[in-house]
Amino acid sequence: MPENSPVSAPPSEGGRLSLSLTTPKIVFLIIAAAAPLAAMVGTVPLAFALGNGPGVPAVFVFAGLTLMCFCVGYAAISRKVVNAGGFYTYISCGLGRPPAVAGGLIAVVAYNTAAVGLLGSFSYFARLVAASHGLDLPWEAWAAAGLLAVGVLGYRQIDLSVRVLGVAMCCEVAILLLLAAAVLIRHGGSALPGTPFTPHTLSGPGIGVSMMFAFISFIGIESAALYGEEAHNPERSVSRATYISVSLIAVFYGFISWVAVGAVGPGNIQKLATNQLGDLFFNLSDDYLTSALTTAMQTLLCLSLFAGWLALHNAANRYMLVLGRERLLPGALGQVHPRHASPHRASLTQTVFSLLTASAFAIAGLDPYLGLATSMLGLGTLCIVFLQAVACLSVIGFFRGRPDRHWWRTALAPALGFAGLVLEPPRVRWRLDFMKGSSDGTTFPLPA
Repeated sequence: MPENSPVSAPPSEGGRLSLSLTTPKIVFLIIAAAAPLAAMVGTVPLAFALGNGPGVPAVFVFAGLTLMCFCVGYAAISRKVVNAGGFYTYISCGLGRPPAVAGGLIAVVAYNTAAVGLLGSFSYFARLVAASHGLDLPWEAWAAAGLLAVGVLGYRQIDLSVRVLGVAMCCEVAILLLLAAAVLIRHGGSALPGTPFTPHTLSGPGIGVSMMFAFISFIGIESAALYGEEAHNPERSVSRATYISVSLIAVFYGFISWVAVGAVGPGNIQKLATNQLGDLFFNLSDDYLTSALTTAMQTLLCLSLFAGWLALHNAANRYMLVLGRERLLPGALGQVHPRHASPHRASLTQTVFSLLTASAFAIAGLDPYLGLATSMLGLGTLCIVFLQAVACLSVIGFFRGRPDRHWWRTALAPALGFAGLVLEPPRVRWRLDFMKGSSDGTTFPLPA
């Protein structure tokens, strides 16, 4: 095969996945995994309170630029290697099989634990929102209902998941843009102050915490490569979807958090976020919109968390499918459903893993948010950021000596991405206890 030809996985004895995804559909899958409304309501106030306050919008932009360097190399290799294996396949092509095996298994841990983390977040907020409107059920009931829905959607052909994710993403983005428009109408140009982008604000205390939360908010942007086998035009769809997703997330998150700073005031945002935390955006909605739209935002928050959970469930399935094909996991996981053309056995396995993990936390009496969600999401994020850094090195290794190498796309850009990403795993690792909500040291062995 010529060196500049795409490398595709051969048909597997377990069957091929459905060929049904276009660039917009892959974008829906990626952005849904980032859960925009959940990130704004749950993550951004924490970044305001514990990070560098009004500097958070600029941190989102910086994180986006760092990940864009990662995406340049990631897109370059995705045009040459078409497979559902994501990190596993790319590391194998660039660094060899032993590092790829380790990377693939870490990816399985990453996406499975991140999916369980969003199970915890969904069940926690669904209980709170429902209880505030008179339906008081335990979080375990919401977890069970959500797990059943995710399991069914993950078992079926991915087009069904895409339709659900597309509706969820459009609704949650729409409510945040409506809030931003209301703030801009009331305050005009002062709704977008220049303070977040001044050197003094950017260099203030808490920049490391803000950076950690910013990278957490981009979780899933690398998952486009997992859908290469299901794309109509994988050599172009995967790279385009990755670029579009990172650009949209960086601009959208930066803009909405910037508007929030303008609505509250740069000098007040850190104190107010510390006092209100998860209620910050709901209170802004009460002030700038209406209580009815605030109720809609609360409902859409649960839908956003469900959409992110479903997207990560689908990503985990595809890693287990590929590792099952490679016999690194039981071969049964590499089978594709004869009618739905989906990784049905991998989906069932992920569902059972989520059920057992959530049940263990419930039996132990641990909080679904401070116990289950934060610890599992923290571990998943740590693994994913680490794998993104390794993938940058894989791009450099894959194109080294090839005639189609390029000084920017296959060398400098991935090197810059690696430099920016390699600083994040230590930050996330040493803040796992903080993310878990305790300092008892029980999360110390978790990454090992």
